[in-house]
Amino acid sequence: MAGQLEMSSSLCCDLRAAKMRVLPKQQSADNLEYQSRTVCVCVCVCVCVFLFLFFLTASLNCPPCGAVSLPLLSLSQINCVTFPSPVCMPEQQLLKPNEWSYCDYFWTDKKDPQGNGCITGFEVLLQKQLKGKQMQKEMAEFIRERIKIEEEYAKNLSKLSQIPLAGQEEGTLGEAWAQLKKSLADEAEVHLKFSSKLQSEVEKPLLTFRENFKKDMKRFDHHIADLRKQLVGRYAAVEKARKALADRQKELELKTQQLEIKLSNKIEEDIKKARRKSTQAGDDLMRCVDLYNQSQSKWFEEMVTTSLELERLEVERVEMIRQHLCQYTTLRHETDMFNQSTMEPVDQLLQCVDPARDRELWVLENKTGETRPVDIEI
Repeated sequence: MAGQLEMSSSLCCDLRAAKMRVLPKQQSADNLEYQSRTVCVCVCVCVCVFLFLFFLTASLNCPPCGAVSLPLLSLSQINCVTFPSPVCMPEQQLLKPNEWSYCDYFWTDKKDPQGNGCITGFEVLLQKQLKGKQMQKEMAEFIRERIKIEEEYAKNLSKLSQIPLAGQEEGTLGEAWAQLKKSLADEAEVHLKFSSKLQSEVEKPLLTFRENFKKDMKRFDHHIADLRKQLVGRYAAVEKARKALADRQKELELKTQQLEIKLSNKIEEDIKKARRKSTQAGDDLMRCVDLYNQSQSKWFEEMVTTSLELERLEVERVEMIRQHLCQYTTLRHETDMFNQSTMEPVDQLLQCVDPARDRELWVLENKTGETRPVDIEI
């Protein structure tokens, strides 16, 4: 602006000086009037030139339509996902308040405790699912070991019941002893049935529940990973377009400064060309931002949907395991009841054990004679 004022003042002075050299020293009244008019015209011309230069410079310094700088809102980005800046973060309502839902707490990435990289919130959810599946598998292995113990126990009980130890015991005590040995065989049968039910009603369901679980998790993982990869690419395009716009605006500003120093048709053409490039760069940035926002919206929607599905699957898994462990305790109680029933006959016979009766029976069976010996008489 200072250069424009100096140029106008200099032009006015030069015209005035030129006019004064032409006039003779002795002037008539007509010549003086003509001189005054000429000076006024020169002043008007200078003012017009000044105003033209002022408005031209103002128009060139204004950002061209469509190429204005696109300052993004105060945002922060973590691995190409944009979040509100912590300084001016607006209050966000939870999607599912008071439910501690997966869809509200796993949006940002976290440092990998086993490495130097980061893992996404979705990967944390997947690891939870895979760990749950592993725990379920280990529970099934635990039940399998319990089944083996039951089978071995039943086998040993059956074997013990057939050992003929104390088989010659007689009387009511012998009957009770025989029933006790028989109860071992009955108890062995109860434990075999218990192990069989454990296998069919507890172990097998734990092993077969969601046989395609890993395939489903891989499908979820690949789907979200593809969306995240697309998001990274779109963010890179935004940054590239932003840099291109900054370069075009810097080029336009440089051309404008050159025009202020020296008027030139070529510079004006260069400015028009730079303005077109700047406008195009602004349009490109707007398009890249729109594509990024579309990708992030799609990723957001799929994250909510998939995290809620993982949440549902986890609830289903826990409930399934709870039901089958309840079935385990039910079978265990039934086994205790059956075992108790095998002992009832033993208890009854033990209550009937009578040493006097046993002595009577034994004497009747084994007596050698009732006549007692007498003394010799002379």
